[in-house]
Amino acid sequence: MSQRQPSPSPRRRSVLRGSLAVPAALAVPALAGAAPSLALSGRPKAGWGVQAGDVTAHAGLVWVRSDRPARMIVETSATESFRDPQRWRGPLLGPDTDFTGTTRLRGLPAGEQIHYRVLLADPDDPRRTGRPVTGTFRTTPKGRKQDVRFLWSGDIAGQGWGINVDRGGYRIFEEMRRRDPDFFLCSGDNIYADGPILPSVTLPDGTVWRNVTTEEKSKVAESLKEFRGAFRYNLLDDNLRRFNAQVPSIIQWDDHEVRNNWYPGQILDDARYTEKNVDVLAGRSLRAFSEYFPISTLPPGDKDGRVYRVLRHGPLLDVFVLDMRTYRNANSPNRQPDDATGILGARQLAWLKRELSRSRAVWKVIASDMPLGIVVPDGRENFEAVAQGDPGAPLGRELQIAELLRHIKHQKITGTVWLTADVHYTSAQHYDPSRAAFKDFAPFWEFVSGPLAAGGFPATKLDGTFGPEQKFVKAPSRANTSPAETPQYFGEVDIDGGSGELTVRLRQEGGGVLFTKVLRPGRVGQ
Repeated sequence: MSQRQPSPSPRRRSVLRGSLAVPAALAVPALAGAAPSLALSGRPKAGWGVQAGDVTAHAGLVWVRSDRPARMIVETSATESFRDPQRWRGPLLGPDTDFTGTTRLRGLPAGEQIHYRVLLADPDDPRRTGRPVTGTFRTTPKGRKQDVRFLWSGDIAGQGWGINVDRGGYRIFEEMRRRDPDFFLCSGDNIYADGPILPSVTLPDGTVWRNVTTEEKSKVAESLKEFRGAFRYNLLDDNLRRFNAQVPSIIQWDDHEVRNNWYPGQILDDARYTEKNVDVLAGRSLRAFSEYFPISTLPPGDKDGRVYRVLRHGPLLDVFVLDMRTYRNANSPNRQPDDATGILGARQLAWLKRELSRSRAVWKVIASDMPLGIVVPDGRENFEAVAQGDPGAPLGRELQIAELLRHIKHQKITGTVWLTADVHYTSAQHYDPSRAAFKDFAPFWEFVSGPLAAGGFPATKLDGTFGPEQKFVKAPSRANTSPAETPQYFGEVDIDGGSGELTVRLRQEGGGVLFTKVLRPGRVGQ
């Protein structure tokens, strides 16, 4: 298997010093007779760092936020000295997008390290630019010989556990950065729009957890301004900004970007909200979500606006990003004998089946924002995910998953692996028809990891419909343990360019590997 060293490569050093750090050679020259701080006074600033996302062999998106109206300009180079850079003219950033913007880079070389810097120019005087902010990413390889490494997790700033400067902030992002992955897959709950961040929380042992707080995070998010502030909150963390500058992302969403366990058409019975229509809240959140992450299928890149998409990472890997939130039916006891809508919606299911059939990648990672066989309740009678605890034949949302699994088997689609977060613990489940009530599918694995910066929760039971067996689980014994009490979790996937073997490692904060599974290409069941 790949023996890639976890420490960063030398060509990344200037970026790794921090997304807001700038090598001396790149500093904007001072005006004659003026101190540097005065020379930059009144020019646009990019204090929220940079991000790259949805990177492919020849393209990628770069994101930035300005502190005032500005023209976004991106320069790319094969070297961090930025000799002979290529320049990309980006959009005008203004209040209509909360001063955020993305620029699509095209025609990039495959399988190469791309260094980029973002300059913000005064719209009225292009010569007046702020201090450049640098970042880097690797484009996906054309050939199969290059190893692939990526990380996944989710659940950030949940249950009132925000940025705690006393603990070094979101320090798990620094740990992940040092793994030097090709990309990071965030499996949803990038924010907790329904979870206010208080200045302090007293822990069971009497110690005090202290949060960085903002006006927008003092209450549940309802207005567009509040949703924007919720997404902006996490970028106050130095570790996350450094991570974003080095590691490109593939972002999906789940429920807490809007509200816990939401579904289309829901009318809230929650005194904290003056806006009771979830569809209105979801529309505002999706707009802010599209402003704060570089996602190729959301505006301005795609006017239709959808979160589900496929990202192709060379011959070894395709990543199928699902949206189990936007098109689902209402949460219910989930035992209906017919269910055309399910958790994906008919159109997304047809897309997924079609794209899986077209895929020629050795491995097809299905990025699911919710688990399949783990029972996730919504109150006393309703259920939030796919499973509902009945181990018999598929019912409710399970019918749609059964249709998908049947398609994968009959189309002889190999190399499917399911990755998710959501439940705030880490586990590995193997699904096998020999143990299942529904038997018309090929065995597969599902791996769960998270949270990154949220409360930990006890493990819940499995539903036997698809025959899951839990090979590993680590979870706290009580609900909402703080990140100071229980470790945070992320998963790591390595694909060896020679053998094609895929290795999954479930990791915890502090560097420990909890569980490892090696999967061989072209085999069914593993």
